[in-house]
Amino acid sequence: MIKYIQKNWDYNLKEGDIVTGKVTNIKPYGAFIKIQNGITGLLHIEDISVARIKSPKERLNIGQNIKIMIKSIDRNNKKIFLTYKELLGTWEENAKEISQGMTVKGIARDVEKFNNGIFIELKPNLVGLAEYKPNIKYGQYVDVYVKKIIPEKKKIKLKII
Repeated sequence: MIKYIQKNWDYNLKEGDIVTGKVTNIKPYGAFIKIQNGITGLLHIEDISVARIKSPKERLNIGQNIKIMIKSIDRNNKKIFLTYKELLGTWEENAKEISQGMTVKGIARDVEKFNNGIFIELKPNLVGLAEYKPNIKYGQYVDVYVKKIIPEKKKIKLKII
């Protein structure tokens, strides 16, 4: 666990607060964001996007100002954990801009076990699953055909074209 001591602790902060912060450091596991009163919080890589990214540097830069949400507060150890993906819109909000039969651009992310499919990021908070296609690399931009949208399961089936 990361050990850092907050000097100017703000007891008015609470979970769910949306604050503005500045990216001060990026590590493979997340980014440190300085928020009000000089307090620094950790934005874990899993809380940056629903798409599985390999590095926070894919989304953030040192010195960048971003709006983030306070995910949790450990008052005893004076640690704040942040989240960004909740501010990128819900699945429903993002999916309403895409319809069955459309062709859209996406970014190849993870390959599912046993090459059953490739997760394609359509937006920072919207991912669909495409049929496996060899030679598609992580981070590659691809055109995909939207085969089916299943809102009740929050799934989008795609085909790489």
